[in-house]
Amino acid sequence: MLRFAPSPIEDMNIGNLRVAIFNYIVSKQLNEDLVIRIEDIDMEKNIEGKDKEIIEILNLFSIEYKSIAHQSDSLKYHQKIALQLMSQKKAFACFCSDDKLEELKQEAQAKGNLFAYDGFCETLSDETVLNTNAPFTVRIKKPDENIKFTDLLKGKFDYAPLEVDSFVILNQGKKPTYNYACAIDDMIMDISMVIRNENHILNTAKQIHVRNSLGYTKEIKYVHLPSISNETISIKSLIDEGFLPSTIANYLVLLGNETPTEVFTLEEAISWFKIENISKASLTFDIDKLKLINKKHLETIDDMRLSKILGFADNDIGKLGKVFLEEVSTIKEMKEKIALIFSSKATCKGFEEEFTKVKECLQKAPFFDNFEELKIYIEKETNLKDKNSFEPLKYILTGTNTGPNISNIYALIKNYLGEIVR
Repeated sequence: MLRFAPSPIEDMNIGNLRVAIFNYIVSKQLNEDLVIRIEDIDMEKNIEGKDKEIIEILNLFSIEYKSIAHQSDSLKYHQKIALQLMSQKKAFACFCSDDKLEELKQEAQAKGNLFAYDGFCETLSDETVLNTNAPFTVRIKKPDENIKFTDLLKGKFDYAPLEVDSFVILNQGKKPTYNYACAIDDMIMDISMVIRNENHILNTAKQIHVRNSLGYTKEIKYVHLPSISNETISIKSLIDEGFLPSTIANYLVLLGNETPTEVFTLEEAISWFKIENISKASLTFDIDKLKLINKKHLETIDDMRLSKILGFADNDIGKLGKVFLEEVSTIKEMKEKIALIFSSKATCKGFEEEFTKVKECLQKAPFFDNFEELKIYIEKETNLKDKNSFEPLKYILTGTNTGPNISNIYALIKNYLGEIVR
């Protein structure tokens, strides 16, 4: 099984989504299940409803998963296994205050040393622990040997015991810390591969140490993805700006990767994607490249589907949206162009009198299938010629005097003329 493990303390961003997409693709390639694990153990920081929003975004991107689990539901297992570690003398109660720990940290930094717990409470007798009423955390004993693992993308890693440290696994409220809960959950869920961002590399060593201490021998494969320099960009904000989910997914797979074609779907990527071929270098999210790919996706989208995205149910409106791809690259920009067509126009600068005449004429005009026929009719009825007729006519029909050829637009809006010239 693979897992995507977001935290409900922030918006889903492009870095999170990239991890989710790669987990989805690889789970399909390996024919293994993907589970969504909401890592919500930091209760004070959780944002209400954020877990539901995360799932909605995954569904929007058609990322299939077997089930959804909340890390907080496994609290009893986290605590029970911590007690097991303590009984086996692989973990211990730590009564050191935050002030004392901060003092040790400052001393280490002043000497230019790596901060590590000094082991003071590790040697306390059971009797001393039993007779101490102060609040305590639970720490796992640092490993006796180096923790080694191989990343499928980045190669071999080797962490000394001091780097892994005797870290806290249960806080004073007896709630599990991130690395401990994550290690236990991956073990309980029988996770076979972990794909996540490279800022978790040291966490991987700590989590392996937890499982080693429990005698868990199954090897979990790891892939730590290179970071995206501006990865905190919100997915919701990109959707609101009018980027298609298919575009965002396309771009995130393309980023730092060699692909057989620039434009593709996630389903197509499953057949050729190789996670070990991803660039190892850090990456930068390029909004202009995203716009270019979005435009290409919009060019090929079904007309009726595009129409519904734009708020209609008419093939012609889908076609109309594509006409504006000469100027725009997002759904939001496309909607703005179409909104101009249906907006109320009070006058046309520089052609105020002509505007009134043309508008009154249009309101009484019969239906014309062809724009040239309508144009001739307007000129005849208003006695206006050339730009004195054309400029106000184009403005009334489109809300602007620039843009695509008016005859191309008219063919797609002629059935809405009554609403447009109201």
